Amino acid sequence: MNAPNIANRTIFTGDNLPVMRGINSESVDLIYLDPPFNSNRNYAAPIGSPAEGAGFKDIWTLDDIKEVQVEELKGINYGLHAIITAARYSNGPAMTAYLTVMGIRLLEIHRVLKTTGTAYLHCDPTASHYIKGMMDAVFGAESFRNEIVWSYAGGGIPRYDFPRKHDIILRYSKTDTRTFNGEAVRVPYTSSYTATVFAGDDTRAPGRTYTRNPAGKIIEDWWSDIPRPYGQERIGYPTQKPLALLERIVKASSNPGDLMLDPFCGCATACVAAEKLERQWAGIDIAPRALELTKLRLAREVRVGSDVAPTLTDWEVIHRTDIPVRTDGGATSPTPDAAPTPPPPSPDIRRTLYGKQEGFCNGCDVHFRLRNLTLDHIVPRAGGGADTDSNLQLLCQACNSKKSTRTQEEFLAILVSEGIRR
Repeated sequence: MNAPNIANRTIFTGDNLPVMRGINSESVDLIYLDPPFNSNRNYAAPIGSPAEGAGFKDIWTLDDIKEVQVEELKGINYGLHAIITAARYSNGPAMTAYLTVMGIRLLEIHRVLKTTGTAYLHCDPTASHYIKGMMDAVFGAESFRNEIVWSYAGGGIPRYDFPRKHDIILRYSKTDTRTFNGEAVRVPYTSSYTATVFAGDDTRAPGRTYTRNPAGKIIEDWWSDIPRPYGQERIGYPTQKPLALLERIVKASSNPGDLMLDPFCGCATACVAAEKLERQWAGIDIAPRALELTKLRLAREVRVGSDVAPTLTDWEVIHRTDIPVRTDGGATSPTPDAAPTPPPPSPDIRRTLYGKQEGFCNGCDVHFRLRNLTLDHIVPRAGGGADTDSNLQLLCQACNSKKSTRTQEEFLAILVSEGIRR
């Protein structure tokens, strides 16, 4: 195992794949990831909520991947390749794209996890059966520990015949020497129990009276005692998970001082749980808003020595947009898509900009699907603007037409004067 090459309380803004490729092998104690579920939806926090402006797209097409990635996986992990290929025939191109994106990241998650570490992958029935097979292929079927069912309180999603109201959390570890603190996650029994065992009743000693542990029982793999976020905990992030759920995971599979990584940190619930429980942590998210949400939630939900929350500036959260440099002597992991970036503009610049702008038009500031946004030059070509990534943005068709050959500054001034933008 290696020492971490990322500092405690770090938020990386950007694609988590290159960031994870720069993390030392076997240097992370606990990984929790709550990635997109392939729900075929775009998510955005409601206006007026603390998370306003945050969101992500969960609609996948083959444009999200390079077709060569699927074939390259064959030479790296044939099991992954076989599952993705099967999904292509049984579920179509959207699932193929989604699983390819997830597969190359699961390889990195396995690499950076310590031999004593545990990975928890949060998903739902949309793709949990495929993800389970992929985790088996990456970690080994013998490394599977639990399929945890989180059955949240409240009504289920009604469009199903039997309304759906649970998520799946897949738990894997590299070895049998994994960290597990069962005593830290005991819950009360739901009923009293005293029994005297007689010969032939079961495998316990006959004639002995058994009573339940007053500290409660170690929670099974069916978690129905934790509701979805509500009240003051709810900040408006579209897929926010409850803090109690992440605290249970952090308590069970790490010790104080251990390093927890969340590669899809979103509104930073896992990071907040780690901070409260005195673990080190790092998060990665493609949306710049994640940094602000992390600071906001640390200030609101973590108390240090008093009932008064610290201010945002009291938290020395490190913000990075670069790629870590490995110090363990290893090279960039042999996962697909590791070729040098092609000359600008990048082939995936539309996707990159969509994530950077969080789906919003850079003119009218209205949220759109990617297909409704058009590439535009911030400094127009007529004004000497370069055809480079840094000089490109996404505008809706109406804004693109209105901007014409104006500079961005001139264009925004017009939108403000017309009351379209503040």
